[in-house]
Amino acid sequence: MTSLAPKSFGLGELGDRTLRKVRRRVMPLIVLLYFVAYLDRNNVGFAKLTMSEDIGLNSAAYGLGAGIFFLGYALLEVPSNAGMYRFGARKWLARILITWGIFATAMCLVNGETTYYIVRFLLGAAEAGFFPAILFYLTLWFPAAQRVTVLGIFILAQPVSNALGAPVSGLLLQMDGVMGLQGWQWLYIIEGIPAIALGLLTPILMTDRPRDAKWLEADERNWLTATMDAELAAKSQSGKHNFMAGLKDKRTLVYSALYFGLVCGIYGLGLWMPTIVAALGKFSTAEVGFIVFIPYAVAAVFVYFWSKRADRTGKRAWHASVSMVLAGVGLVAAGYLLPVNPFLAMVGLTLSAMGIYGAIAPFLSMPSAALTGAAAASGLALVNSLGNLGGFISPYAVGLLKDATGSNQSGLLFLSLCLCITAVATYLYARRRPEGDAGLDPAVAAAAAVDPAKVS
Repeated sequence: MTSLAPKSFGLGELGDRTLRKVRRRVMPLIVLLYFVAYLDRNNVGFAKLTMSEDIGLNSAAYGLGAGIFFLGYALLEVPSNAGMYRFGARKWLARILITWGIFATAMCLVNGETTYYIVRFLLGAAEAGFFPAILFYLTLWFPAAQRVTVLGIFILAQPVSNALGAPVSGLLLQMDGVMGLQGWQWLYIIEGIPAIALGLLTPILMTDRPRDAKWLEADERNWLTATMDAELAAKSQSGKHNFMAGLKDKRTLVYSALYFGLVCGIYGLGLWMPTIVAALGKFSTAEVGFIVFIPYAVAAVFVYFWSKRADRTGKRAWHASVSMVLAGVGLVAAGYLLPVNPFLAMVGLTLSAMGIYGAIAPFLSMPSAALTGAAAASGLALVNSLGNLGGFISPYAVGLLKDATGSNQSGLLFLSLCLCITAVATYLYARRRPEGDAGLDPAVAAAAAVDPAKVS
């Protein structure tokens, strides 16, 4: 199946020109939306530095509430993506943005464990469907061979959001007393409002499908529409690609389980990073913010390089697995060096951030290359839904381990184990599949297109 082979070359002048325009038009808004999503999802990690004492949260309660977000997210993920497929990306993403912005801002009202759990759950339910909707949206605009690089640009929003959001969040925590509110309350208010504003702008700025792109020339619009229709037709030879087919596909379940392990690392680290950094020394909240900036800034550079390399070589499974191993090694190093040398512990945390975020684009490009049409909408939603349960398990597990042992070391070792096991499983499953290694012999890829079970 040639659509899975790298095609950064051979598109012709028209194809190169068209995709260049699409990247410039589509990606800035997509990255901005995800930047805000990740900011609102993870700012609870910074708010914890002062909120926990104000409303009486121990580490386990904080971890449980941080993770409850993903229960609401997982429960409504597939129904939300069905709505997106039915009503179109513009309208549905606007609905998601406005409702999650309201609940992100409402986090300023929490006053104890119960309200903390309730609002975090509602925030997750409101944001449900956003990430897989964006993944599906990208499958409508970019051929599979270019998708790892595009996903890499999209995923850049995660470390960039953490890097830029860290110092901003640290500074906002110092607004105690302004208009009678605590700094953590201002953090939620100021960082929640942009989602509502973007929800109002998205229907104006976003285009649903290539055929509706009036900002492309007629020949460019026709080329892109024909190219994506041809890719859809080629993939449909592998069987049904209706909405329910994506939920029943064995590959969807396997990638869901693998993504669970990767997500354990993503949110286990992201939601606890400010606390871990604060334990390295006596820092103000603003200083913690600027220190947390470092590993995420380095990770952002690595994500772009690693995604481009995965696209160029076509070895998606290898790049995803190596990244997860790097993250696991970094977490082990940080765990053992935390009580010994703060500088070397930060090096370990930086390596772990590089590995975790470097793995996301090559990993997610595999299910998005394997599935197509409505099956991609449902399949990617299920992968994200089941996988994001790791976002519930890992923060809670890290909190329990911290309360039980009195240190961050055991939690970091737990996250490392999750990532290393997932790395090995991902490589063993996907290395001989066309979506995992686009350099496979064409005959093998063709056989997999007809019967995916022939490639194990």
